[in-house]
This record gives sequence, C-alpha cells and structure tokens, in this order.
Amino acid sequence: MKQMLSSLTFAVLISLGSAASAADCYADYKAKKDNPLRLHYGVIQVSNCDKGQAQAEIARRLSASGWTLLEVQSVFGPEGLDQRKGNAGQFYLRF
Repeated sequence: MKQMLSSLTFAVLISLGSAASAADCYADYKAKKDNPLRLHYGVIQVSNCDKGQAQAEIARRLSASGWTLLEVQSVFGPEGLDQRKGNAGQFYLRF
C-alpha cells in the first residue's frame, strides 16, 4: 500500500511539472486575413513547446477569429516575451 501511494504521488508530481512547463510556452507567428488583405505578427501562449503541435493549436485558435496562420517563427519560454512585446502590439497574447 505504501509503495502504491508513493507511485501515485510521483505520477501526480510529474503531471504537475508538465502542466507548469506547458504554461511557460509561447510562440511568435505571422497570420493573414483576406478581403481586404491584412497581416499581423503576434505572440501567443501555447500548451506545448513542440513547434509542430504549437502550429496546429495556433492555426485552430486563429481561425476562430477569421485569421489564417502563415508561419510559426519560433517557440520559446517566458524569457523571450519582453523582446517581442513591442513588435506584436495589439496581437501580444491576444489569442
């Protein structure tokens, strides 16, 4: 019983660590809207630091507002937020 409780505690701690690290993942991207053509650069928080998985998540979230994802430039941690804030403007952590 003690070993099972220990294993369960370990599993919970691992999952909490994964959730905490996922909350610290961000991506910068380029998107567009047609008719008339509008482009924007933005920064978004993502649930996974893998660029491929982040791309699918970003595309889905942007499309809900009529935007089409053009490119995910990079995926980074909180240390990269300040340097990108000025360039993202109104699209900084908007979606």
